[in-house]
Amino acid sequence: MKVEIYADVLCPWCYIGKRRLTAALDQLADRDRVRLVWRGFELAPDQGRTPGPTAAEAMTGWWGDRAQARIAHIRSLGAAEGLELNLHLARPVNTFDAHRLCRLAAARGSADQIVERLLRAYHTEGLNVADPQVLRRLGGEAGLADAEVRALLAGDDHAEEVRADRRRAAEHGVTGVPSLVIDGRPPVPGVQPSAELRRLLEDIPHGVGRPG
Repeated sequence: MKVEIYADVLCPWCYIGKRRLTAALDQLADRDRVRLVWRGFELAPDQGRTPGPTAAEAMTGWWGDRAQARIAHIRSLGAAEGLELNLHLARPVNTFDAHRLCRLAAARGSADQIVERLLRAYHTEGLNVADPQVLRRLGGEAGLADAEVRALLAGDDHAEEVRADRRRAAEHGVTGVPSLVIDGRPPVPGVQPSAELRRLLEDIPHGVGRPG
């Protein structure tokens, strides 16, 4: 079974969804039949690389008087999954290079490690995930060779793959993150409770998925 996960580093729901999906997979009797593929979905492709207002400040601009309650709700749901979501520290930036780094990690068998490290860096530590120096450090902590990360950031390796992920998302009808595409089926929300995600995965028959 192929499970494609469309996500972006900037999204706190993606961090929550990743925890819940991991819990769901851990409960499967046949975990080995599931192949996870992380797909990039840039939420703010026009965002600059220099951090500006915090995520909490941006949310206040979107939601006004409702912002504090919604921020508290997100933080509470994160805490329930063991996550510290510091929306007052996280500052949205361009994530294109972060997605390219994820593609490099996927080619080296460490996609999950780099996705986890990027999410923690942004949401918990408030790091600038568009800064090449930060990306080099995070790549190293996820087990990637520094020379490879340097070369990636100095060039355009894996750029077309990130753009292809966005086209693929449109083809599958993905409009937000986190979204799961299971064996080519229509996308489903990726931030459901872990028990629901487990049932969803268990209900997919073996060997009947569409190619893709």
